[in-house]
Amino acid sequence: MSSAIDEYLEAIYKLQQEEHPVHPSRLAKRLKVAPSSVAEMLKKLAQQELVSRTEDLGTVLTPKGEEMALRLIRKHRLAERFLTDILGIPWDKAHDQACQLEHVFSAEATEGLEKFLENPRTCPHGYPIPQKDGTLVEEATRSLDDLQPGERAVIICVDEEEPKMLQYLATLGLLPSTEIEVEEVGPFHGPFLVRVGRAKYALGREVASKIRVKAMAVAERGRGRIAGRGRRKMRWGWRSPPQDPNGGI
Repeated sequence: MSSAIDEYLEAIYKLQQEEHPVHPSRLAKRLKVAPSSVAEMLKKLAQQELVSRTEDLGTVLTPKGEEMALRLIRKHRLAERFLTDILGIPWDKAHDQACQLEHVFSAEATEGLEKFLENPRTCPHGYPIPQKDGTLVEEATRSLDDLQPGERAVIICVDEEEPKMLQYLATLGLLPSTEIEVEEVGPFHGPFLVRVGRAKYALGREVASKIRVKAMAVAERGRGRIAGRGRRKMRWGWRSPPQDPNGGI
């Protein structure tokens, strides 16, 4: 029951970044559970003062619930760092395995892990790791599919919950901190032609929508890969040729 509560709190927190309040149907889709299960759990969370309900049946975390969610996210993202940087687990498998580890890490173990990893700032997928006091500093980002031809940007983070997409992006080198340029955008919701170094790739809009970027000022252009983000060298281990998981070009 405790791990189920953890999963709900994390899911609500992440969904709140997209919509506020969170509608139960979005939560059911995110967790892949029946709406009746969501309704039952939300009732229990409300009884524990972890969430509150709005007049339109939406859900928001209470300060107590948000504190717990951030503590869980901190454990999860540190666990992902350990799995990828130290154990060499590919980033497409790190999320699911970290979901299991986050429930067993004590506060002392979490602090020790952070120190061992030399205080990383982000998880392998580019999301910031909450600090010990619960502070979470997130950069303002845009979806790649919002960019126009000629715009350059740096990849900040990518959706962490779609393994096939992560594998595909790794084969293309589309990783956090990578500089890209949009060269063309196909009409009628066509693909995005992006440049990465000397290579060019066509990305379907669904894939592009999962990539969050930060637009680059003119003075920042041409510097290549951004350094100093507190990351270790990661072991990707991809051998299969690029293949768009959504059937794009």
